[in-house]
Amino acid sequence: MTDLIDRLAGVTPGAAADALRRHRPATRDNAQASYDALFTAIDETHATLAERAAVAQFVAILHDDEVATAHYGALTRSAGDDTGDALADAVADLAASVRTTGPYGDYPTAPLAAENRDGLRLAVASDDPARAVLGDRTIAALEHAHLLVFRPREASPEALAALAAAGWSSDGIVTLSQLVSFLAFQLRVAAGLRLLTTEDAA
Repeated sequence: MTDLIDRLAGVTPGAAADALRRHRPATRDNAQASYDALFTAIDETHATLAERAAVAQFVAILHDDEVATAHYGALTRSAGDDTGDALADAVADLAASVRTTGPYGDYPTAPLAAENRDGLRLAVASDDPARAVLGDRTIAALEHAHLLVFRPREASPEALAALAAAGWSSDGIVTLSQLVSFLAFQLRVAAGLRLLTTEDAA
């Protein structure tokens, strides 16, 4: 059965990229199991499917991955029930407005301080119309996801406290961090396989 990374990468049965993935079946199966654990068989107590899907859609847009954006955007629309379309559209608009390149951030001490780069920091204003659609919890999650994607060196207790202040529990914060970390892996693997598939076709 084709798994999600294969679908995102356009891997077809029998192709060189397919053979490469099947050479490490445990890695392939574990990647799909991680996706299922985060998006399929889930406990929504600490992070709803709509919240997870919105974060995934947001991160996919930040990575400029059109295939993943379409997948997670559709998941956001379906997970949000009656508000799904508005939720997905608001995520798309916000992500498009804060896409940038990185990494950015500050190392407080030498020798890594020489690598400091200032850059965009996502902070959605209290009167921003996006808050009315997304809500404070999801806004906080997207701000944190933006930090982890572009400014991971600035992850801090203060950043976690901002999530807690928006209503995220400790378990929810762990789930959110796992989600962004998994997406960074998934999207990069899919991008690499797409490149291999293109070169194989050429």
